[in-house]
Amino acid sequence: MVTITLLPPNQAQWTTPALFTSAILNSTNFYRRAHNASDLHWNHTLADFARNHLLDKRGGGGCLFAHSGGPYGENLARGYADVTASVEAWGEEAAAYDYRGAAFSLGTGHFTQLVWKDTTDVGCGRRWCGREGWYLVCEYWPRGNIVGRFAEEVDGEVSGGGRGAPSMMMMMMMMMMMGFVFAVVVVGGW
Repeated sequence: MVTITLLPPNQAQWTTPALFTSAILNSTNFYRRAHNASDLHWNHTLADFARNHLLDKRGGGGCLFAHSGGPYGENLARGYADVTASVEAWGEEAAAYDYRGAAFSLGTGHFTQLVWKDTTDVGCGRRWCGREGWYLVCEYWPRGNIVGRFAEEVDGEVSGGGRGAPSMMMMMMMMMMMGFVFAVVVVGGW
């Protein structure tokens, strides 16, 4: 028997630019593949827009937790331990999404933007907000959550063996790239 224990990553996902970008793309594309959507690409214009939104001083030094009202699709998160957990919170909204009704809902809008098929690019920014934790803003282009297009843009989860079902080894490799550390314990030999 093999036991794999996942040890939580440090805050390197927040503070190291390459790890930040990698964590956004890996975790976002994990959910997109699971819902039959193409991988997103990093867009520096979108990332600049997100960073500029975080500089908005109206909310106490750039920590105003509010949408920018800009021309892009946008997801916000605050207070999560790492980047991956922030994106996972958006992805986990899938459990509440009504695929038959195929419409916008406040409780699932992050998820539908995350997996919107026509979206091709993402760019994000982050800011430390003291006791409130890290504040994450991600911008998407083309924007999603367009009324009347949910049925064609948001697929149900791909089942066993499809594009969205990565192998255990692939998942471990992705998580290692994002800063996770694994402890493997072999009991009774191979």
